[in-house]
Amino acid sequence: MKYTPLPKELYIKNRKKLAEKLPAKSVAVFHSNDIMPTNADGTMRFRQNNDILYLTGIDQEESILVLCPDFPNPDMREILFLRETNEHIAIWEGHKYTKEEAFEASGIANIQWVANFDSVFNSLMALSEHVFLNTNEHLRADVQVESRDARFVKSCKERYPLHTYRRAAPLMHQLRAVKEQEEIDQLQVACDITEKGFRRVLSFVKPGVTEYEIEAEFIHEFIRNRSKGFAYEPIIASGANACVLHYLENKEVCKDGDLILFDVGAEYGNYNADMTRTIPVNGRFSKRQRSVYDAVLRVQRAAMDILRPGVNIQDYHKEVGLIMQSELVSLGLIDQTDIKNQDPKWPAYKKYFMHGTSHHLGLDVHDVGTMYEPITPGMVFTIEPGIYIQEEGLGIRLENDILIQENGYLDLMSNIPIDAEEIEELMGKG
Repeated sequence: MKYTPLPKELYIKNRKKLAEKLPAKSVAVFHSNDIMPTNADGTMRFRQNNDILYLTGIDQEESILVLCPDFPNPDMREILFLRETNEHIAIWEGHKYTKEEAFEASGIANIQWVANFDSVFNSLMALSEHVFLNTNEHLRADVQVESRDARFVKSCKERYPLHTYRRAAPLMHQLRAVKEQEEIDQLQVACDITEKGFRRVLSFVKPGVTEYEIEAEFIHEFIRNRSKGFAYEPIIASGANACVLHYLENKEVCKDGDLILFDVGAEYGNYNADMTRTIPVNGRFSKRQRSVYDAVLRVQRAAMDILRPGVNIQDYHKEVGLIMQSELVSLGLIDQTDIKNQDPKWPAYKKYFMHGTSHHLGLDVHDVGTMYEPITPGMVFTIEPGIYIQEEGLGIRLENDILIQENGYLDLMSNIPIDAEEIEELMGKG
């Protein structure tokens, strides 16, 4: 693997936190993701299931983790099942974990080959009552493809119909939402790589370059710093394209006088950065562009100050909306009559700022975690307000990633240029 793995002590700690949440006589099972097909004999790049990665550090297909915390035989309380390699696999696919390497990565002593899973699991089930199985329960998930976890739910219930089945996902959401220091360090690396890509692009952008050429500059810098690449499909949106929230074509020529919006982030060790910046193609903001840009920046900084332990994220979004409302009035985009006549379910400011301000960040770009319970220290959020004026072909969004602390926050992107003056200076127009 390109990245430096996190120490096994983190995964030992993560498994202990989960075990403490399980009732007596429980068994919990987590599967790796499938290798997904493309066409003919092609496959997509493997991406490990984040839950098994969080609990083991094992970044390999056909892996299974079984936890049975109070099984009478201590050796059977944590078992990691791996794909057994051979000479053919080594020649065609490359190296796979040995049992010794898997122990060093995960801290799990009992490593077995997947072929042994059924017989071992049968023994565990004989002395277990509660079975915790994993599913994708992300609030935004629209699951169309059946995962290994989902297939196992079906087969396990058919084979053992009289056990009590429970959901692992709510427990994993609670645990993964609050980051350990090792995870924060990995996120910081992803943010630092993203910074390098952005600084590279600042010196590259000029009228006449294409959006896809800018995308290439980012990916070059990301990969040369040991990232697998983009944390998500990059948005490189110049001019009116910036008003399309999920613009992904990245095909247009960047024109003199336009702004260009970058929503990009580097991945590192399966942890993800999520950054948005908006810069002038020619290196200098117009008066109108600067007015809107500074308004977005003020909203972002106000939002950072609001997001604190104990705050409910839904209330936070409403408060940020009121701050944005004031900025839009100052910009002449809405007025008091618009506000007076607005639909409370879709306030007037939503015409120009129609998305949320923040989401959890971590192993998933839109990471798991509650959007209804109070915020706690150790959570990582994006802060990403924007103003999109379709009639002017002008869209501006600014996004940083912050760690919630006991008495404030740590901006993981504090070194990434954001002030308009610094942007212009770095582009040679200051």
